[in-house]
Amino acid sequence: MDTILTQFAATAGEQQDLFGSLGIDWRLLALQTLAFLILLAILKKFVYPPLVSMLDQRDEAVKASADAAMEAERQAAEAEARTAELLDEAKREASEIVATAREEANKLAETTQKKAETRAENMLENARDEISKEIEGAKSALRSEALELVALATGSVLGEKVDAKKDKALIEKALKEAK
Repeated sequence: MDTILTQFAATAGEQQDLFGSLGIDWRLLALQTLAFLILLAILKKFVYPPLVSMLDQRDEAVKASADAAMEAERQAAEAEARTAELLDEAKREASEIVATAREEANKLAETTQKKAETRAENMLENARDEISKEIEGAKSALRSEALELVALATGSVLGEKVDAKKDKALIEKALKEAK
C-alpha cells in the first residue's frame, strides 16, 4: 500500500495541477459536462413532459379505476340490501296470502258444512212430511177398509146388506148408546 501512495505522490509532483494528478483532462471534462447539460436540456424539453404527462394520466386512470371499484362495491352492497329487503317483503306477502287462503278455506268449509247441514235438515223434514202424509193416507185407507169390514161383518151378523144410510143410522145409534 505504501508503494501505491508513493507512486501517486511521485506522479503528483511531476504534474502541477490537480486534474492532471488524477488523470483527468480538464478540457475533455468541460466538453463532457457541456454535452451532458445539452442532453439534459433536450430531455427536459422534449422527453420529460410527455413522460410526466403519461405518468399523470396513468395515475389518474388508476385513481379513477379505484373510485369506480369502490362505487361498484357500494352499489353491489346497496343492491344486495335491496334484494334482501324485497325478499323479506315477498316472504311477508306470501305468509299473508297463505293466511288469507287458510281463512277463506276455513270459511268456505264452514259455509259448505252449514249448507250441507241445512240441506240434510230440509231433506229430513221433507222425508218426515212425506212419512206423515203416507201415515195419514195409510190411516185413512185402513179406516175405510175397517169401515167396509165392519159393514160386511154387520151385514153378515144382521143378515141383511148394510149400505151407507143404514151404516150411518147404526153408527148414530151406537153413539147415542155410548153416551
